[in-house]
Parts: sequence; C-alpha cells; structure tokens
Amino acid sequence: MSDDGPAAGAAAAPVTEAGGAAGHGQGGFHSESRPKRISTHSPVIEDIASLTSPRLFTPNPFSRKNTSLDIDDYFTGPRDIQKHSKWPIFLQMHGSILPKMILPLVAIGAWASLITIISMNVYMLGINSILLTVLGFVVGLSLSFRSSTAYERYNEGRKYWAQLILACQNLGRIYWVHASGRKDVPEEQRDQVKRREVLEKLTAMNLLVAFAVALKHKLRFEPYTCYEDISSLISHLDTFAKVATEEDPENAHRTFKRPSFFKSVGEYLGVSFAESNPRKSLKKAALPLGNLPLEILSYLAAFTDELALSGRLPVTMHQTMAYNNIISLNDVLTGTERVLTTPLPIAYSIAIAQITWVYILLLPFQLVLALKWITIPATVAAAYIILGILFIGREIENPFGQDVNDLPLEAYAAQVAAEMDVIASRPVRPSYEWIESKDNHVLWPLSNSGFPVWMNRPEEKIHEAVNHKVLATFHSKRAKEEAIAQGKVHSEKNGHKKVSVEAV
Repeated sequence: MSDDGPAAGAAAAPVTEAGGAAGHGQGGFHSESRPKRISTHSPVIEDIASLTSPRLFTPNPFSRKNTSLDIDDYFTGPRDIQKHSKWPIFLQMHGSILPKMILPLVAIGAWASLITIISMNVYMLGINSILLTVLGFVVGLSLSFRSSTAYERYNEGRKYWAQLILACQNLGRIYWVHASGRKDVPEEQRDQVKRREVLEKLTAMNLLVAFAVALKHKLRFEPYTCYEDISSLISHLDTFAKVATEEDPENAHRTFKRPSFFKSVGEYLGVSFAESNPRKSLKKAALPLGNLPLEILSYLAAFTDELALSGRLPVTMHQTMAYNNIISLNDVLTGTERVLTTPLPIAYSIAIAQITWVYILLLPFQLVLALKWITIPATVAAAYIILGILFIGREIENPFGQDVNDLPLEAYAAQVAAEMDVIASRPVRPSYEWIESKDNHVLWPLSNSGFPVWMNRPEEKIHEAVNHKVLATFHSKRAKEEAIAQGKVHSEKNGHKKVSVEAV
C-alpha cells in the first residue's frame, strides 16, 4: 500500500472535519437519518478510524456517558445491533413502536371515555358482545396476514444482503488470491508492474464496496454521488449519477436539508401528513440518473474480462466463479428492487386498516355493559395490542428504509469494506511458508510437534500416529461422558442424603 496519503486499500477515504472516516469509517457508515456532505479535509493515515471499531453508530443518548439527548438518534434507525441493553425487553424503548402509537391511543382513550360517560350518565349505548367475537376472528386473520407478508419481505431483504456479502467475499478472493501477475515483464519494470497490479486489485475490491454502498443509497431513493460514503469510491468512474451531481447540485443536495422541528416530531409520532416523499429527488431530477450499482457492475465485468483475456486468471473454474458472482450481484440488485417496489397491494392495506379501526372503535360499545368504567383502560389496552401488530407490519414492510427496525444497511456495507481490507491485508504467500512452519502442529492435540519434526519420521509412523489419534479421541470422549454421568449420579445421591437428613 502506498504511504503518501490516506487513500490506500479498500479502507481509504477522506474524512470529515470531525475526524471520522468518510467511506469506510465511523462517518461513512454512521447510522443517521440523512447523508452527510463530503469534506475535502485530508488527514494523515493514522487519523482514519478503523472499521473494526465496536462503535460504528451513534452512541446511546440515554447512556450516562452521553449526556446530550438527541431525539434524532433514538427514534430513527436503523438500530445498532451491536449494542446490548440491560433493560428487560418489555421496558426497552429503542426499537419500540410505542412513539408512533401515542396519538392513536390518545384518540382511542378519548373516544372510549366519551362512550362510557354517555352510557353511564345519559343513555346506555352498550350492545351484545357477540359482535366482539365475530369481528375479532376477522381482525385476527387480517393482522396475521399483514404481519406474515411484511416479515416475509423483511426476511427476503436480509437474504439478498447476505448473498451480496458472500458474492463480494468470493470476488475479493478471486481478484486478490487467484489473479496472477503479468508475465514476460522486463526486469527493470518488474517492481513497477507489481505495484500496478496490487493497485488494480485494490481498485476492483473498492468497486465491490462501492456496489454495496450504491445499492444502499438506491434502495433509499438517494441516487446521487454527493454522499460522503460513496463520493470517493466512484469519483474516478464515468457514471450518470456523477454527471447529474456535478451539473445539478441543488437537487443533489436536497436530502441534506433537515426538516423543521414540528415536521420531525410529526414523523416520529407517525403523523402521515408530516411524512416526506422519499422519491422527491427522483421526481425533480433535471438529468438522467442512471443506475449506479448496475454501472459499477459493468466496470467489474470489464476488469474480469481483462484478467481472463490476458491470462492473469488462467484457471477456467476461477473465471466461471468470477462471472457467476457478478451475476449473483446483479441478482441481488434486481431482487432488492423487487422487494422495494412490490409492496402489499394497496387494496389489502386499506381494507386491513379499515377493518382494524372499525373493530377498535366498536370496542367501547361492547365492553361498557360488562366493565362499566373499566371500559376506558380496557379499550386502550386492547387498542395497544391490536394497533401494535398493525404498525409493526407497516414499518418492516420496507426493510431498506430509515426506521429503527429496518435492516442496518450501513453495517452490512461496513462489513463488506472490512472484509475486503482483511483479504488484501496480507500478500499471497506460497503454501510452503506456512505448511513447513515449526508452529504447524499437524497432529494436535495428540502431539505438539511441528511440521519439521514429523518430516524426519517415516510415513508409517505418521499413519500410525493418525490412527492412534482417532482411538485416543474416541476414548477421551467416552471418558468425559462417563465422568459426567458419574458426577450426576454422585450429586443425586448427595441430594437424597440431604433430603433424608432433613426428614429425620
């Protein structure tokens, strides 16, 4: 890797003025509701944050170590799956659907209070509870259908990102390990050619990271290249998104505009009138935006063609694997777009919402005869249960968004970047360097002798030791099982003795 700047390897990226890495560090994959502007500040390489840091996301604002409370970090997501909460699960607020249920529950409480007061003081409005049973079955069936279809989309989205990570790992290994160097290179140019080949491989591996980040932005309707986690990864490519960003900066930076306080609060509380249209940037685009992930795949395919045609990927199986994994990435692109653009038909969504609300609004009429004044809290409790299931299904229906329970796409992209760095962090070594090491305990745990020791012994002794290892392992396992069984019997006997003594 070059030491004349921070842009080296798959983890190279400019950083923000606060010191966070902009492509693969804490800034680039920071879990925030809006992308950050790019920065031209270039630090020394020691200042770049490591991808393997356990804190890739916004710290918990309710922690005692972080006294500044930012509602934007707590009620927007995706949730940091690396954090561990010691609160009981039923008391945890981060990830709960409760904030979006506050206004509906207040309205239901007011409605139940009105019906109860009229029934107790003016005229009894109660009806037979048989309707509760009939409608309850229909509502339960509707909510079950809503939840199952929503989770199916959520799970399918996660599978596609797992497929993306697997394909990137395979392609990274093919480019770094299986791609050989150029042959017939003059002696005086050999060092320069080797450096060029290393930088070519790193560039291709950076494109794998760029594909993951570009797909994340595409699924969130952010088609431009002005975001700090993608700008440096594709700045050398000729793409429609790059041209549109440079020639239409006003619309490109529209996503950086933060909403007003009241609009933000309305979004947190689930007020539909306060929700922004995520496709606003797409609708107001003055230039074609292209398909950035697809264009990146074209560059990767062209690089793979050069490796195959120049003889640098001589094994046919490796060529087949490379093209198959590029096809796999294309399958991820089209599959995630299918999940995003094929929600539950609107007729189902409207009908289920209407059926649920009709059932909840009829609850006070059916409960007031039996529960009297208890009807008010009982209706609110029932509404919390029913609306909670409805709202959860609505939230996870699009698993690629910015809600707390959506998939942590920043973490997946950071994982791809970190794994590309891991693959490229060591040069490809001949197998004899690590096979013939004295630290290679080939018959551990039977023997701690290294490879050189066993090389000086006859082949018959090696086979005999392997056979003895099988027998020793079997007898050791059997002895452990007998010891465990004897320990249980001994503890049971002691327990019986203790009971007998207490009885006496």
